Amino acid sequence: MVDIASRVWNHKWKIDPIVRSLIDTDFYKLLMCQSVFRNKPETQVTFSLINRSKHIPLADLIDEGELREQLDHIRSLSLSRGESTWLRGNTFYGKRQMFRPDFMEWFEGLRLPPYHLERKGDQYELTFEGTWHEVMLWEIPALAVLMELRGRAVLDRMGKFELQILYARGMTRVWEKIEELRTIPDLSIADFGTRRRHSFLWQDWCVQAMQEGLGSAFTGTSNCKIAMDREVEAIGTNAHELPMVYAALAEDDAALAQAPYDVLRDWHEEHEGNLRIILPDTYGTKGFLDNAPDWLAGWTGIRVDSGDPATAAQTAIDWWKSRSEDPTSKRIIFSDGLDVAKIKELHREFSDKAKISFGWGTLLTNDFRGLTPDDALAPFSLVCKAVSANGRPTVKLSDNPNKAMGPPSEIDRYKRVFHVGEQNAQKVIV
Repeated sequence: MVDIASRVWNHKWKIDPIVRSLIDTDFYKLLMCQSVFRNKPETQVTFSLINRSKHIPLADLIDEGELREQLDHIRSLSLSRGESTWLRGNTFYGKRQMFRPDFMEWFEGLRLPPYHLERKGDQYELTFEGTWHEVMLWEIPALAVLMELRGRAVLDRMGKFELQILYARGMTRVWEKIEELRTIPDLSIADFGTRRRHSFLWQDWCVQAMQEGLGSAFTGTSNCKIAMDREVEAIGTNAHELPMVYAALAEDDAALAQAPYDVLRDWHEEHEGNLRIILPDTYGTKGFLDNAPDWLAGWTGIRVDSGDPATAAQTAIDWWKSRSEDPTSKRIIFSDGLDVAKIKELHREFSDKAKISFGWGTLLTNDFRGLTPDDALAPFSLVCKAVSANGRPTVKLSDNPNKAMGPPSEIDRYKRVFHVGEQNAQKVIV
């Protein structure tokens, strides 16, 4: 077990790269990358960093030279032989050879494309432009770098004993959460905390703590490298990126209305079982389900990632019933801003109505709230999103208008096409 406090103190950050591997990323990214590689290989996409927490002045906290050094290091990475063997030969979701030979041959030769970095006031403008299946793999490592460099800026001001106490308190907090989770019968929970983690070492520690503390209730981690190293399941399906880009490519309103279903039709051809999970909230959950084709009702489950989670879960349950499906045979995965109290509340409300799972993210792998002066290590909302595809802007509406993104005129158009009315704004935690 790594003594994280001592390593922080002794290394002063010059030895540990933030991102150690191309598979130090979320599993769903690789699944989506293969789908894009197969279905949309020529699409040109731009990704951009978006700091929703404007009160965090990233450009004042993070040295530009250090940021460039970390980003340049990521561009030097390639798959190791062991990583390639794991991806080619491991069983994921009960399926061997999840990744096709042509995709693996491409991935084994990949170096991530260039980035564009510019300071704008007290924030950084960080963008990635190029072929979709190449630039999409920047999202997770870019977020991990920014989050960890912000943390390092705070930790670098702390003394040896201060660091030891900080990490002791952080570990105690995680373990106390795990002890609370132990009281939940038939719990199913995974680590989804890569993108906004405190650090790689901390996420790795949290996964090991979950393994020991929760046993079989801990179902795995979204982080591929940690899954490989710790011999746990790699967990993940798909994300908002797919419908956002497919929608941007639509030629007219009719094609736009069909775009979210085109995404899942392509997915349906490649995957089965527990990988057939619907993420319906990109352009509003209710409208998506009301207009969904009948074959989607046969999918395994749904992931709830914005808005009021109880409302979204009940909407899914009602939809399954309306399509003559048994909700108790379906899986609902909650994954938005979760912590122990909300996990317990949702489990109580829905565990007898469907199969319930949780993807626990930032408040597992980056919860140092209240442990430093001025709460300088509190997690914040940082995302890296596809903002254009083939020169057209992307749009996300979400079930929470505070998570919406895109030009105002396009947001209005998408609301009209997808019949999105008034929405209840929810505080964006992370």
